[in-house]
Amino acid sequence: MSRATLVVLSGISFAGKSTLATALGAALPATVISLDEINAERGIHGGDGIPVDEWVTTNGIARERAAAFLAAGITVVIDDTTSRRFLRDEWRSLAESVGTRSILVWVVIAPDAQRQRVEFNRREQNRRDVIDTVMAEHLSTFESPEEDEGALVVDSALPIEQQVAIVAASLDA
Repeated sequence: MSRATLVVLSGISFAGKSTLATALGAALPATVISLDEINAERGIHGGDGIPVDEWVTTNGIARERAAAFLAAGITVVIDDTTSRRFLRDEWRSLAESVGTRSILVWVVIAPDAQRQRVEFNRREQNRRDVIDTVMAEHLSTFESPEEDEGALVVDSALPIEQQVAIVAASLDA
């Protein structure tokens, strides 16, 4: 990869986006911007359900941070569901505004596998939970990337090394 790139992850909760973001951050190298971490800095947790205006603020903070890194020539990985088309469009516009490229990576997971991850997390508490009502709304309103968005599809069932290799190969192309 020869120049800074904005890598935007998309996918439902518990698809494996944060795992992929961390691995990409190390492999590329890149700075990872996690919207969940920004929310935590702000003392809120999206898995409990937060008002839309709080998400707007969090997205604004993430965009400011990403713009600064990209302008400095540093590749950025956005760790978020980017569950709506307009959010993905805003990330593409940001990359264009700073004169760099972007790639959308759609991390897909089978519904049964996603539910197993949620249940496992509730037992092991590896990360904060997403309560059932918030998860149900998230799943029912998630807008899958459309063909014209040119998303690179990565199956979360693949070993993480393969997922990273798929994204890295796309960036080198």
